[in-house]
Amino acid sequence: MSWMTIRLELARTPAFPNGSAARSYVLRLPLGEDGLIDEPAWRSHPELATVRRFWPNEPDRHGTLLRTREGWALSYEPGEEDDERIFRLDAHAIRAGGYLTLTEPDGERLPFVVKALTPA
Repeated sequence: MSWMTIRLELARTPAFPNGSAARSYVLRLPLGEDGLIDEPAWRSHPELATVRRFWPNEPDRHGTLLRTREGWALSYEPGEEDDERIFRLDAHAIRAGGYLTLTEPDGERLPFVVKALTPA
């Protein structure tokens, strides 16, 4: 297991046919050799699992990774109102060039490409 810094950028969508590097996340997560989240490592140090969301014309948001009844989510404030769920993070390997789907608090699902993984 190792803690990794992961950069996600918005992948192609109807609104952004070329994707958008300006709509990005930087995550710090513990990953196993298989690219899956290492839940025991996360449980040992959940405060280290962080996220920075940066979007044009919005202030950066800083938060943490949470384990919820529905799976994994990014959270910026106490409560669930602002949580962004990560589709199947528990079963989906994170690899450079791969994709993750995040569900915004309003229910919109957006695809993100894993642009970079580096040791944290």
